[in-house]
Amino acid sequence: MLTVHTLNDRIRAHSNNAAHGIEVPPNARLLFCNGQVGARLDGTVPKTPLEQIEVIFERIRLILAASRMTFADVVKLTVYVTDKSILDDYFRVCPQVMGDHNPPATLLVVNKFPRPGVEIEIETIAAKAG
Repeated sequence: MLTVHTLNDRIRAHSNNAAHGIEVPPNARLLFCNGQVGARLDGTVPKTPLEQIEVIFERIRLILAASRMTFADVVKLTVYVTDKSILDDYFRVCPQVMGDHNPPATLLVVNKFPRPGVEIEIETIAAKAG
């Protein structure tokens, strides 16, 4: 079982109320995912950031499932976007995917990605006890 640490009485809350930290129990299995972009299986990249985010979370879901994990096992997200406005779509989709689980996340605005059309990339770390 992951232990969520939200210290809003001692540390200012995040704007999206993400946890300040998640503690992984001893002997948990760890999963480190490389950054996922919104490319479909056929290699096409959706035109809008919102569609890219939906594809990214589906890709992450498949990777988690291959490790017998779910979004509830995610302990950290790192989100890279080419424009700060894309975070609005991320903040709209993320709760739909994660439900009540709101792990820590680092959000970064970058210049551009090597692959044309890509506007967002998400790295994921997950852990499962037992």
